[in-house]
Amino acid sequence: MSKPKIYIKTFGCRTNLYDSQVMKSALKDYEITEDEASADVVVINSCTVTNGADSNVRAYISKLEKTTAPKIYLTGCGAHTKGKELLEQGRIAGVFGQSEKIKINRLLAKPDGFYEIGDLSFIDESVVGEFIGKSRAFIKIQEGCNFRCSYCIIPYVRGDARSLDESKILAEVQKLAANGFGEFILTGTNLGSYGVDTKSSLAKLLKKLSYIRGVRRIRLGSIEPIQVTDEFKELLDEPWLEKHLHIALQHTSPKMLKLMNRRNVYKQDKELFEFLAEKGFAIGTDFITGHPGETPQIWEEAMTNLKELPLTHLHAFSYSKRDGTPSAHMKEVVDGKTAKARLHEVESIIQAKNLAFRQNQKEPLVVLIENQKGGFYQGYDQFYNPIKVESSLDLVGNWIEIADYEAREDGNYAKFQA
Repeated sequence: MSKPKIYIKTFGCRTNLYDSQVMKSALKDYEITEDEASADVVVINSCTVTNGADSNVRAYISKLEKTTAPKIYLTGCGAHTKGKELLEQGRIAGVFGQSEKIKINRLLAKPDGFYEIGDLSFIDESVVGEFIGKSRAFIKIQEGCNFRCSYCIIPYVRGDARSLDESKILAEVQKLAANGFGEFILTGTNLGSYGVDTKSSLAKLLKKLSYIRGVRRIRLGSIEPIQVTDEFKELLDEPWLEKHLHIALQHTSPKMLKLMNRRNVYKQDKELFEFLAEKGFAIGTDFITGHPGETPQIWEEAMTNLKELPLTHLHAFSYSKRDGTPSAHMKEVVDGKTAKARLHEVESIIQAKNLAFRQNQKEPLVVLIENQKGGFYQGYDQFYNPIKVESSLDLVGNWIEIADYEAREDGNYAKFQA
């Protein structure tokens, strides 16, 4: 008798991508499919960081209801904020929290209507030895966040910061490296807080990971400016550390940072970014536009400051009110049209900076080719810039070095022959 087919739809961050892999590794009574249309069961690993994220999940459920009509389950951050409502509406068959994901095989056998949200103090002990359909491996090293930024719902759906067991992280990387993975992306809710509860640190963990045979490149998710410590700076010249850091600012106006209850200080941020740029790093950041209190004067100051920073990458979005957060009660609300226009302005500035960075780059690009699409092999270089490569060779899964390439607005292009 054939097993029912299951498709896992992942929204949101790299932590969710990791959690989806954990669920795939725990499924025993189902056949995992990457073909959504053929699935008997769909598990939605949801995001709730913005209202738009919630809307995307609802829209996806509506699409499933109109087309393939599989049995639908909800997990992820949205399970905490929207799960009960969707369950009561009869739109999903069950809800389970992040702490319950390893039990997915048993949960899906339960009668429809279950709601097992779990707890927000769990420490993930799952070990993933294989990543289905991936060239790079995601490694979750911590969960939760101790920061209380005024706009953010995440601490309330992920809990306080806690670190995963170091020995399990090392064992997981050793297993994956033995299975042929060479690039590892460390992820977590607040990555740089790793070790605050275990008398360790992100830098100490990185050193131990670098000693594992087969580890060729380590990439980090988002970290905070205050988490780039002197101990961390000692690793910046290591060849295994990707030459790209994503450091969350959220804004560049000191007044707005205070309203957001952020811990970073723009003057110090600027000094840090200039130091990293001198080291040859590409630098990404997060930026929120349209937060309550973002007056035209504050915006003008923010853009003046933003243009001074040696940024190359951006994850920006317009402010989205989240019930239960301090920002939701703030006055001087910025209208959506203005917030979106400001978002486009920020994106335009960083796109130009990224193109200039790539055009001025003299260092050969080291690329892990991930897939082939539209006649090009595709991957990312050490600066986390995408590249499309023409070649008569089969390059998928291979590391290649490229010295000659063309920097276009949408990425780098090259031809490769061994």
